[in-house]
Amino acid sequence: MTINPVASTTAPSMYATTSTRTPSQTLDSTAFMNLLVTQLKNQDPSSPMDTNAMIGQTTQLAMMEQLTNMNTTGTESFALQMRIAASSMIGQQVGYTDPNGKPVTGTASSVSFSGSVPTVTINGVEVALDTITGVTATGATTP
Repeated sequence: MTINPVASTTAPSMYATTSTRTPSQTLDSTAFMNLLVTQLKNQDPSSPMDTNAMIGQTTQLAMMEQLTNMNTTGTESFALQMRIAASSMIGQQVGYTDPNGKPVTGTASSVSFSGSVPTVTINGVEVALDTITGVTATGATTP
């Protein structure tokens, strides 16, 4: 019976690689709950945490979650308002400033929602909604 030799390998050292931890910059409900549970686990049994303090922390958690929900709703509402504003420009005379600083006016023909800011196509040029300087109804006359 032939025995094949085993190739020698070096075992990786646990100190060979350095792991980098990127700290979280936000305090979400999971982190808050972990802090509360850790605090409860490590409390002194002879002087437990005050129930009023625990209720206060739980209330703070609920308030934080509601503020996070309101922030998300506000962001979504703003995005919807930008889409509505961009859509209402189709067929209108729209003015913007080109990259050279020259004012340009043209008719808005389409809108794209692919980016974070809607873009309006004016005379074949895609222009970000936040760079548009004015809108005039096509049938409007100026005195």
